[in-house]
Amino acid sequence: MADTTSVVLHSLPTDSHHCNTGRVYGNDFADPDQPPGSGLLDEVADAERELRARNAQDVGAGDAGAGSDYFAALVAADQKIEPRDWMPDGYRATLIRQMAQHAHSEIIGMQPEANWITRAPSLKRKAILLAKVQDEAGHGLYLYAATETLGVSRDALYELLLGGKQKYSSIFNYPTLTWADIGAIGWLVDGAAIVNQVPLCRCSYGPYARAMIRICKEESFHQRQGFEILHTLAHGTPQQKAMAQDAVDRWWYPSLAMFGPPDTDSTHSAQSMAWKIKRFSNDDLRQRFVDMCAQQATVLGLTLPDPDLRWNPERGAYDYTPPDYAELMEVIRGNGPCNRQRMAHHRAAHEDGAWVREAASAYAAKRAARAAAPQPSELTHV
Repeated sequence: MADTTSVVLHSLPTDSHHCNTGRVYGNDFADPDQPPGSGLLDEVADAERELRARNAQDVGAGDAGAGSDYFAALVAADQKIEPRDWMPDGYRATLIRQMAQHAHSEIIGMQPEANWITRAPSLKRKAILLAKVQDEAGHGLYLYAATETLGVSRDALYELLLGGKQKYSSIFNYPTLTWADIGAIGWLVDGAAIVNQVPLCRCSYGPYARAMIRICKEESFHQRQGFEILHTLAHGTPQQKAMAQDAVDRWWYPSLAMFGPPDTDSTHSAQSMAWKIKRFSNDDLRQRFVDMCAQQATVLGLTLPDPDLRWNPERGAYDYTPPDYAELMEVIRGNGPCNRQRMAHHRAAHEDGAWVREAASAYAAKRAARAAAPQPSELTHV
């Protein structure tokens, strides 16, 4: 089969005038319905420019010793809280919970896709998927490093995860049954992640915001990879299209659930938004994701599994069936299809890697001792 990548990327804007492709792929090409610079990656670039500009501003609230007043002034001025700044205990605890869960999700999220590295349909697909899984590992490391700036060690975060006291995203507790699932994860799961994470580039905590700018740039390629896989399958044989449709049917509602419970049931959203850790509510982000995907599905030639999905001109948005929140809570409690399998695999990998951690620690200690030892030129000769 001929390589369809260039065909997909150049034909999407003309295939459907109303397809929000600019909001999927950032500034790779223009969406005729949107003004220039309105793509998601453009938002990331805007956040990066704002971050640099605000670093040079003075909020005029005195020094860091002002405590809560200084913290409130920084947040109100949309400047960044840095690790050495005073912050409320609740703010620190909220960040540790959210950033650790995000880091854990990147690491656990490698498992469902790594399941297909050895079974990818071509060497090219294998190399691309391998690179993507490596990216996810890097994202986890960025986020663990950012979380450590809050005074918690990486080892402590690992122990909390392994002990079941911290969570990861519910979406990674579903199985990848066919190759088309890799496409669905890229288009839907990574697509939902981008919608959720682009606003975090403006998070009030500096290390988290800076990590998210880099992560979002890389996630945009992951979404493109998934979209291209599904497009190839949906325009292939009838059996390939059926496989793609089946994957979308299974991943659609779990992807909607990635945004969390409805706003009325969300425990942390209001305070997180007041502190500008979050910028939008769960339901606002979920609606944005639905609006983005609804017409992209027509370009793919696939159908989203929601008979009630339709454009509402009064709201200027799509009406849709919400996900099963009871199922979401069951998965969060550890009763999803793959919860136990994911954690068992992670525990085994953690134990198998003990020798690497021990060797790295021994090497670091050896280097430190060597650096602290007197150099020959410093010795007194008799």
